[in-house]
Amino acid sequence: MSQKVFLVLALALSACQALPYVSYDDVDDTEVIELPGNGIEEVPPTLGKDIIDLTPLGTALFGKPDEEVTANRVGNFSADADEMNPEELGSYLEGDMLVPQTDLIMKNGLPTQSSRWPNGVVPYEIRGNFNARDMATIENAIGEYHRRTCIRFVKRSSERDYISIRGDNSGCWSSVGRVGGKQEVNLQSPGCLSRPGTAMHELMHALGFLHEQNRMERDGYVAIQYNNVQSSAMNNFEKAARTEAFGVPYDYGSVMHYSKNGFSINGQPTILAMESTMQANGAEKMGQRNGFSDYDIQKLNRMYDCGTVNAVPASPGLPAPVPAPGAPAGSGNPIVDSFIGGLINGLGLGDEKKETSS
Repeated sequence: MSQKVFLVLALALSACQALPYVSYDDVDDTEVIELPGNGIEEVPPTLGKDIIDLTPLGTALFGKPDEEVTANRVGNFSADADEMNPEELGSYLEGDMLVPQTDLIMKNGLPTQSSRWPNGVVPYEIRGNFNARDMATIENAIGEYHRRTCIRFVKRSSERDYISIRGDNSGCWSSVGRVGGKQEVNLQSPGCLSRPGTAMHELMHALGFLHEQNRMERDGYVAIQYNNVQSSAMNNFEKAARTEAFGVPYDYGSVMHYSKNGFSINGQPTILAMESTMQANGAEKMGQRNGFSDYDIQKLNRMYDCGTVNAVPASPGLPAPVPAPGAPAGSGNPIVDSFIGGLINGLGLGDEKKETSS
């Protein structure tokens, strides 16, 4: 290594600073090397643009995966025959929002807020026993985030906060935002992976998004048919007192919108589009799970301040950006790696190896 590269690395590491320390994952006892800057406790306690207030969701957000009723419903789901989406079959808050109770959560008290993922970087692992078709669906979902937004899902190495994609028999569910530590996204196969948009839907929850039909202004766009709603699911249709849509209009075609028959007790619609808005806003797409709508992309890019930076197409099999030629081996922390790589390229040191080796 040249003296110049060594100096740049020394400066970069001192800027990112603080020695890592070793801890252990509370769930599976895997060793975790924590780096500064990835702890939920470092977020200022006052609500800001990066804070997601979970208090309106209440304690119903917390519970245990349902391996009986929900598992059976999703196990019997047919994408061809059923007129709803598999994530609308769950016994969880609004069907698919859940922070599983753990000893750690119960000891520390229920969190009242989550946050966005710093710089749109989401460390993840895949722990589910998925077949090739399931994996292709998950990788396609991640690839669409990379292709159309600045959000980057990177294979987890040692980050403390990360998502673990599982395929347990408990339906389709996710927590909301970055809640800290290991957080699960569950995609029961084949039901939750029978349409491309369900994986995208659950990952949007993990990024911090709520359901579209619960927006505070929804009454101008849809009419909830409470007489057709299951009595146990009435709370799923509660309108939020305050929501942040980042200036994006109400979207019938959002991958986050319920289907028109969601939580129906009699097979009749539970959500009807208002006639005055249905033609202009594409109400026929209500509840679609084929992929992101244009408005979904706008919301994602605005929430994560993607600005005018072009999203780089990524192969589904290679969700993490490829390091620049001549860059040193990664540290395991994508933010540190990006900082070091930017310094080296900015000083022209990334091309030095190519010039000397030719």
